[in-house]
Amino acid sequence: MVAPVSRRRGHGCFLRLVAAAAVLAAFLLGAARAEAGSSSGDRVLLNVESLFPGKSCATPQEHKRSAATSARMTIVHRHGPCSPLADAHGKPPSHAEILAADQNRVESIQHRVSATTTGKLTKLATPVQTALKKNPAGHYTSSSTPSLPASSGRALGTGNYVVTVGLGTPASPYTVVFDTGSDTTWVQCRPCVVKCYKQKQPLFDPAKSSTYANVSCTDPACADLDQSGCSGGHCLYGLQYGDGSSSVGFFAQDTLTIAHDAIKGFRFGCGEKNSGLFGKAAGLMGLGRGKTSLTVQASGKYGGAFAYCLPASSSGTTGHLDFGPGAAPANARLTPMLTDKGQTFYFVGLTGIRVGGKQLSIPESVFSTGGTIVDSGTVITRLPATANAALSSAFDAAMAALGYKKAPAFSILDTCYDFTGISEATLPAVSLVFQGGASLDVDASGIMFAVTPAQVCLAFASNGDDDSVGIIGNTQQKTHGVLFDLGKKTVGFAPGAC
Repeated sequence: MVAPVSRRRGHGCFLRLVAAAAVLAAFLLGAARAEAGSSSGDRVLLNVESLFPGKSCATPQEHKRSAATSARMTIVHRHGPCSPLADAHGKPPSHAEILAADQNRVESIQHRVSATTTGKLTKLATPVQTALKKNPAGHYTSSSTPSLPASSGRALGTGNYVVTVGLGTPASPYTVVFDTGSDTTWVQCRPCVVKCYKQKQPLFDPAKSSTYANVSCTDPACADLDQSGCSGGHCLYGLQYGDGSSSVGFFAQDTLTIAHDAIKGFRFGCGEKNSGLFGKAAGLMGLGRGKTSLTVQASGKYGGAFAYCLPASSSGTTGHLDFGPGAAPANARLTPMLTDKGQTFYFVGLTGIRVGGKQLSIPESVFSTGGTIVDSGTVITRLPATANAALSSAFDAAMAALGYKKAPAFSILDTCYDFTGISEATLPAVSLVFQGGASLDVDASGIMFAVTPAQVCLAFASNGDDDSVGIIGNTQQKTHGVLFDLGKKTVGFAPGAC
């Protein structure tokens, strides 16, 4: 009977030894990752849980603001728990839906940039067809449906961050998508004679604002629209977006309130026919470079300067949108705004990429052929095929050296890993380098896009060629103050702004 007891004890010792070895191996791997992460800024530490949606909104953060900043608004993700629309938009879109809509937006931008740079984008004089007429009560009615021309091609997909503004006198609050890739601001309006999608807040009612007025067809401002028409002497606007959303109605003017500032005579679209995927937002605020944008219309007050900071997480935290000459953070790294490729979009000169602190061997001509824009509404950064291949290869080699397990590709994302059971992940740092030496050192929260813990992907995608315009998406912009200054023709990136 002695031998069996001895064998059981020996077996128990062996199991304890195996368990100890496993713990030691995990410790050494974690130590190696931590050591790598502490080596002169070539690694960053990611809280994996922060990539996934939360269920409650954290206490709003206090962000230090420059005394010269004229106005500040809070930014939230439209599908997050901090959104004013949170209890109204229903089930948030799936990851596949997000990336599909993002691809639509990217194709929209690339179509318009291509048409602009080749001179094939023509401005249609009267593309908005409608028969809106006033009835005896003074309201507009319609005997036919306002429409947009099929020949206008794809326009922009809608963005996914929102702010709340005031409109009218007295001012009423409206939560709108803000978008640097659009110019014309619009909201849904009563009586909405054709069609309106459901929104959380009441529709804007022009009859209740003492400062509302339609813009005349003869007003030079009507000619600033890309798509316009005329009904009863009143200017009509038309907008359509790559995801199928659209808005048609009267081009009007009223008082717009931003924080505590009143912008009198602000021109915007008063939508009478609206449809699409706006997440129950009241409309859209255009922050592009075109004449109808808020940026240009309020340039006398704010100098054509604004900056925003998108929070690290789409749920539970907030960011901010600042207007005015003081919007630029003191630590902003500036690069020239390239203005020779048409209106609306913010072009910059991307010159290189660093992974783990090392510059990748990519000719600058790869980036300059199609050019690069910074966009608040695109989710995933798009790179020329050659650049994306180099980034993915270098990143994957660094992740392999750190011992991470590969996972299948997802949608447009081809470099993915299994983070099951990992609470903190050490990642190779990724930096985007621009003309003048400015760099965007991507925050850990902006390097990866999480589908599930078992499928966490590098948040960059290929354009499929080296000719299409590249886009710096909002995932990579997280926690940075992103500055746009039309007067100085600069774009800047300030780390740690929110």
